[in-house]
Amino acid sequence: MPQFPEQASTHWILSTFIYTVGAIAVLLVVVGLVFIDVGLVRRRNVLDTALQKIGAAMVGGLGTLLIGYPLWQWQFNQAFGVPDPFWQAVRDWWLGGAFTTTASRYIDPSALPEADVLQIFLVFFVTFTMATVALIHTGVVERIKPVPLHVMSFVIGAVLSPLVGYLCWGSLSPLTLRGTHDFDGVFPLYITAGTFVLVLAWRVGPRLGAFHTHPTGARPAAQNLSFVGIGTLLILLALPFVTIGSGYIVPDVGFFGISFTESGIGVVIVNLVAAIIGGAVVGLLLAHRRREPTWAFLGPISGVVITGTLLDVGNAWQCLLVGALGPLVGLGTASILRRLRIDDPKVVPLALGPGVVGAVLTGFVEWGTRTGGYIGLEGPYAVGVAQITPWWQLAGVGATMLVAGVPAFLMCLLFERFGGLRADAAEEVTGLDRTRWGLENSSDDLDPRGVDDAAAPGAARAATAEPAEPAVPVAPAESATITSP
Repeated sequence: MPQFPEQASTHWILSTFIYTVGAIAVLLVVVGLVFIDVGLVRRRNVLDTALQKIGAAMVGGLGTLLIGYPLWQWQFNQAFGVPDPFWQAVRDWWLGGAFTTTASRYIDPSALPEADVLQIFLVFFVTFTMATVALIHTGVVERIKPVPLHVMSFVIGAVLSPLVGYLCWGSLSPLTLRGTHDFDGVFPLYITAGTFVLVLAWRVGPRLGAFHTHPTGARPAAQNLSFVGIGTLLILLALPFVTIGSGYIVPDVGFFGISFTESGIGVVIVNLVAAIIGGAVVGLLLAHRRREPTWAFLGPISGVVITGTLLDVGNAWQCLLVGALGPLVGLGTASILRRLRIDDPKVVPLALGPGVVGAVLTGFVEWGTRTGGYIGLEGPYAVGVAQITPWWQLAGVGATMLVAGVPAFLMCLLFERFGGLRADAAEEVTGLDRTRWGLENSSDDLDPRGVDDAAAPGAARAATAEPAEPAVPVAPAESATITSP
């Protein structure tokens, strides 16, 4: 078999290493979400929460690894005139495809230049899906059944998130070529996850005691808020590497946003830090003003989300000021959800609200900035073929919400008809750790209850089991916000 040593040049190997770090850094986001949710759920649901999140993330990643990635590659085949572009992408990039399974030095650069980089982008998409699914699980913790969650996770990874990426994320995607601009995955990650959670949380219903007193006294209760701070720091640690992975590195030319916008690695990281600080300061002020500490932890994340479409084309002042709006938009979104009695104090307020507002705001702030196209192509695919506008940003938001929201609703209806979406109330009161796994997360060998559970796990599934926490009557959680999920 002929070899093509130019595929292994120092430039491409360095780029491959950078993208590998970015891809693996996304897993830190998943770890951070595990810590955040473990801190915010009731003590008797800690183990099940961690297991469900990690399991769902892996199943979603399987969907992308198996068949999802070709959807994103479809746009490149269209632009480069590949015959039968979609099915050729499937043949090349599914799990057993020619480009997925062949070492780069055996791939002709005329067919696929920088093969190693694009193979690592497959891994980037897999971990990106894992983060998306983990974020979706965050919106329905402590009550969703495992089977619906895992089936939905696979569909998200195999179809929905890659399809949004095909439409909105990439320099040759159909909406990008008309003026829709993204950089840090706002459309395929934040708006997709937020929309899906909005539908899913509505159909699953609120946690026991979230809005009305439950007879048993069950209610949302954070078991360790300090874990939210640890999770946030892990996510912030990952973000610079993830951000660098959201663009093109062209040897001897420079760094470009994923829409082939003029940018630079230094500028992007400075903008990211400015967005983090803007969201952090306002989040801290809200935390003190409202006596709700999680705003101080999650404010920086909302600052990153609201600037995700701006980081590559904006400047530090813009990102600082727009990032500062993140917690305020999150607070407003949370207030609307409470009025609608939709129990999700995290994902929709932090991902959907700031994601949509930030995307549209970028359309105004960077109105007229060139975007789209690919280096070396001409005509409708030339670099800078489109201009950023608020209208095309809105089009991207609408397309993303349709792609995520309609299937979410249909799958919810399907599972409601066959088997249900939600755990039984008796299971929720007893605790999902005991009812699903027959043990407690903090059990001890000398704890009689722990020994009984180990000896007869079926006993823990009895509907008459005593609550793991005292059943103390409480007032309706009318003032529940992001700090008391």
